[in-house]
Order: sequence, then C-alpha cells, then structure tokens
Amino acid sequence: MNYVVVILGMAVITFAIRSTVFLLGERIVFPPLVRTALGFVPVTVLTAIIVPMAVTPHGGAPELTWRNAQLVGALAACVVSAITRRPLLTIAVGLGVFFLWQGLVLR
Repeated sequence: MNYVVVILGMAVITFAIRSTVFLLGERIVFPPLVRTALGFVPVTVLTAIIVPMAVTPHGGAPELTWRNAQLVGALAACVVSAITRRPLLTIAVGLGVFFLWQGLVLR
C-alpha cells in the first residue's frame, strides 16, 4: 500500500509541475542567467547517462582499457563531434567504431 501512495504522490507532483509551466506559458519570464543555465540541461543529462555506461559497461569498477568497446566508441564519437559538430555523423561513427571494435578487435 505504501508503494501505491508514493507512486501516486510522485505522479501528482510531476503533473503539477508540468501543468503549471504549460498553463502559465509565456507569462513566466526567466532571468537571463536561468535561461542560460537551462540551455545546459540536455548536455548535462546526456553526459550523466552516457559516461557511466561507457566507463563501467558491466557495472562495478571502471574499465579504462582498450578492450572496452563502449569507451572506444564514445571517444571516437567525441572526436567526431568536436571536429564536425554534426550529430548524425557523430552517432554513426560512434556506433560504427563500437561494433567494429567489438567484432574485429575483441574477437
């Protein structure tokens, strides 16, 4: 029963936050500093998701070796992104390096 109450509480809070911003729309004016900070949220969230998966692909201790295909693919994607600034090419190269590394190097 406690789980149901917790889940319903989280749903109500989430709905309240999202609907408030949606209903107030343009009437809310964020200061420039807040708008600048909100621009970094997607990058921060993606980094928080991807880095642990690349560094510790099997959980536990970090695997900072050449045998970690996820890390090699992520590093290749970082290089391509820094050079080209093209998201689709970055994803394609990262996945390509990951699968080639896993299939050819780690065989």
